[in-house]
Amino acid sequence: MTKTKLHDIAQLGQSLWIDNISRSMIASGKLKSFIDKGLRGQTSNPTIFKQAISSSDDYDAKIQQLAESGKSTFDIYDELTIKDVQDAADLFRGVYEATKGLDGYVSLEINPKLGRELENQLKEGVRLWQKLNRPNVMIKVPSTQKGLNVVEGLIAQGINVNATLIFSAEQYQQVAWAYIKGLKQRVKKQRGHQKCPFRSLYFCQPYRCQCRQKIK
Repeated sequence: MTKTKLHDIAQLGQSLWIDNISRSMIASGKLKSFIDKGLRGQTSNPTIFKQAISSSDDYDAKIQQLAESGKSTFDIYDELTIKDVQDAADLFRGVYEATKGLDGYVSLEINPKLGRELENQLKEGVRLWQKLNRPNVMIKVPSTQKGLNVVEGLIAQGINVNATLIFSAEQYQQVAWAYIKGLKQRVKKQRGHQKCPFRSLYFCQPYRCQCRQKIK
């Protein structure tokens, strides 16, 4: 296998993930090619899935099949996204095993409509985790005030979490503490804490925009 810059970056302790997913990316072998070149993980969100589903006919046959079987709009979306994340996670399984669980994850976000409902977010996170049924998936949680409690609650149950929408060092610190609190809950309940993978996504776009303005 040809060594790439992505492999060099991984040797420096940094892992590059892709913030995109689609059926065509998986089925065409494109994602597998990225993984072979050193990609270490993948994230998704409802906007990404909306673009993937609406901009191609890759999902049309499955949508029709599910609709004809009486599935609701949400159930159809759920089936399509679960399948994509499962298949992507299977492709990343080699990375997951080679890095002993450090990398090789694919994340799926909790329904944003539940953003103000703590208990329902927790229930949805557990439901997605159980339905995905892969060790190398993560439940993506926005790092809002209620989201911090969701991070803590899911970690306490041994569910892999990907905290997103972090825009400041202070917010990052709050997310880190939520993770630690979740681990403490697991230890207190004698559930162990060895396998509770966690990732936090710090958004650099605002800083990139400021730099561009200064350069101009």
